[in-house]
Amino acid sequence: MSRTLQLIFLGQLVSLDLAVVSFTVSLITNQGVDAPMSVSFFSYLALAAVYGSVLVWRRQKLRVSWYWYVCLAFVDVQGNYLVTKAYQYTSITSVTLLDCCTIAWAILLTWMFLGTRYVISHFLGVSLSLLGLALVVLSDYDPTAQDASEPLLGDILVIAGTLFLAMSNVGMELCVKKKDRIEVMAMIGVFGMLITGSWMATYERKSLGSITWSPRLVYSYVGCTIASFTFCTLGPLVLKMSGATLFNLSLLTSDMWVLLIRIFIYKQQVKWLYYPAYALVILGIFIYLTKGSDEATDVVDDDYCIVEEQNPHFRDGNQS
Repeated sequence: MSRTLQLIFLGQLVSLDLAVVSFTVSLITNQGVDAPMSVSFFSYLALAAVYGSVLVWRRQKLRVSWYWYVCLAFVDVQGNYLVTKAYQYTSITSVTLLDCCTIAWAILLTWMFLGTRYVISHFLGVSLSLLGLALVVLSDYDPTAQDASEPLLGDILVIAGTLFLAMSNVGMELCVKKKDRIEVMAMIGVFGMLITGSWMATYERKSLGSITWSPRLVYSYVGCTIASFTFCTLGPLVLKMSGATLFNLSLLTSDMWVLLIRIFIYKQQVKWLYYPAYALVILGIFIYLTKGSDEATDVVDDDYCIVEEQNPHFRDGNQS
């Protein structure tokens, strides 16, 4: 029971961090900044600086080949970019609903590549959590809103983005469970910084040049970077202790944390549906954790051995 409560607590800390990231990104956007990759760049830079320094201080060789980290960083960057880009074409309601596809992709990928077994109680927990999110979307739904210019394109972007994010989550779960978490975060930071930096230099150069910097904008970037760094630090712990599916289930409450932030800052009124919605999400996570979780862990270990045998470069990044 104590481990279950600990995982729920860590999951909600990660969800809160994501909510702070979303809130600070909205502050940056509201100040006229149209350079989404710049936000990701500083986040990856912080990871590379902190965890890269620890890795250099250790003076140890990489335990996983560098090109695995390139692939992992690429899908992580692309997933975040595609979901963010979708807001330009479809409604917030559609993005919120379709973003749940990450959970379905995570279940499928962990079953295919990690050998994770799922029982009925797992799906019951997922269903309750999704029902809680549906209540949030229902309370925010406005049939008179016209905020979708190309809804089909936007929906496709969200679904594609969730696939990339699920691939990133599952790949990171595989790495942090059997390898070195510090190495994983350092290399994701380095290659994520290189990928986003290249994108900024190619596509966002004019947007960056037109930014009017102010103390408020600088504080927004600093706050977003700190929140993103904390999210990327705690996230792998949840992935290591539970897996990609629970990680994405925990993130379902991030919209509710954003609401609480807006209540305290902008004095917004909260709708009563948010309370049973949050309770349903937490109940779903609790059921997912307490029923049948031990079965999944054993299979992951066995299946991982097969992955290592078939991919010697993944087993030791310094083998030629």
